[in-house]
Amino acid sequence: MKWLWNIIGLISFVLGFMGMFLPILPTTPLWLLAAFCFMKGSQKLYDWAMSYNTFNEIVTNFRIHRAIPMRIKIISTSTLWITIAISCIVVKRLWLIILLLVIAVAVTCHILSFRTLKEDDTNRR
Repeated sequence: MKWLWNIIGLISFVLGFMGMFLPILPTTPLWLLAAFCFMKGSQKLYDWAMSYNTFNEIVTNFRIHRAIPMRIKIISTSTLWITIAISCIVVKRLWLIILLLVIAVAVTCHILSFRTLKEDDTNRR
């Protein structure tokens, strides 16, 4: 069963990395999933992933503070809405446009439901 956790973790890690450059892939949730899977599957893979500063910062901040930095909230919601707006322009079916807007509202509410991580919180690790 550990091999399954490792495979899911590796896929999540790679997709999360791609999400740093592609607006349709959410980096933070995918990396949180990767960290969870690695903790279940392999301490070695978890340690390897945590050796990357960006991954380590995102996972550690979320695990300790259960919060998202304001900068990340702004970037993620802005990217989400820009991508959804472009999709709505391209898509010609009303039901699909409504579905995209409902998804965007739900994801935005989910992101904003987390506490905002203040700069001084990151210094108290």
